[in-house]
Amino acid sequence: MTTSANTRGLVVVTGGSGYIAAYCIAALLGDGWRVRATLRNLAGADGVRAAIGKIAPNADTIEFAPADLASDAGWRSALAGADYVLHIASPVSTNPKNDEAIIRPARDGALRVLKAARDAGVKRVVMTSSMAAIAYGRGARAEPFTESDWTDATNLKDTTAYERSKTIAERAAWTWQKTEGGALELVTVNPALVLGPVLSPDFSPSLEAIRKLLDRSVPALPRIGFCLVDVRDTARLHLLAMTAPGVNGQRFIASSGFFWMKDIARTLKAELGEAARNVPSVSIPGFIVRIFALFDPVLRSRLFELGKRRLVSSDKARRMLGWTTRPVRDTIVETARSLLAQGLV
Repeated sequence: MTTSANTRGLVVVTGGSGYIAAYCIAALLGDGWRVRATLRNLAGADGVRAAIGKIAPNADTIEFAPADLASDAGWRSALAGADYVLHIASPVSTNPKNDEAIIRPARDGALRVLKAARDAGVKRVVMTSSMAAIAYGRGARAEPFTESDWTDATNLKDTTAYERSKTIAERAAWTWQKTEGGALELVTVNPALVLGPVLSPDFSPSLEAIRKLLDRSVPALPRIGFCLVDVRDTARLHLLAMTAPGVNGQRFIASSGFFWMKDIARTLKAELGEAARNVPSVSIPGFIVRIFALFDPVLRSRLFELGKRRLVSSDKARRMLGWTTRPVRDTIVETARSLLAQGLV
């Protein structure tokens, strides 16, 4: 492995144009690391630099390499000389044609990155998984889900293709690491729904819940809730998981707390004043949600979430890595303000 005399080493971040990836890159640059980001198309490099430059003054030092999860091409050169890899790239689709359309690139892409990392002599890969690989397929329960839990990807009534893809991809990564990984270390970070300030108009689908409340795409409040986490705290957890000694083979949940949609709406109304004038305040009964779902395939795919309070615990990350989080209400408000400031609402 090679390192620059002016940095702590080289970290490759896959999916450099992504929401979490941008904040991870900024945190790495601020911590003195040299960064190389992979993109499917290098034509987007200037836009990525400009977005990250809003939060990292040395964004001009970011290197870029072409690589696609769906192809073997490019990964060997992209990971050459890397000390660590943050594998954040993953397909996201709210309404895939079928499971394989999202599962195959997630699973096969993770294995491509791991193989290239092993062959390049990388010390550790931190893979961004999801709470989706932990807390689904088993309904709701009183006690929080932890890193020892796995989503039951065979339960089609309590998962979508997204939860199944994250579960199958992470399980495949762990199986490969144990059987073929050699000296390569693997750690996963499993975030809840990620919120926080947007850096460009190409924002993450995870922010849609806030945007839809602000522009009244959601005219009333269904009894649906989320565990939430700030993107900046999520990025910091990736860096902690990357360098902490003795954590090979560990999973770490990133979550700050659970909010129902009505809690998010109340927070926006209390903090944003006139800017939150379109945020609904009336709850909608479940049977009406089901009627609306007849005409909305995305809503229909999430009906199993109605009334379920799925809790996860991030105690492990706090205990083993000293991870801390900012107040969820602050994250919700900052997310909304950034969407408004960028004219995305």
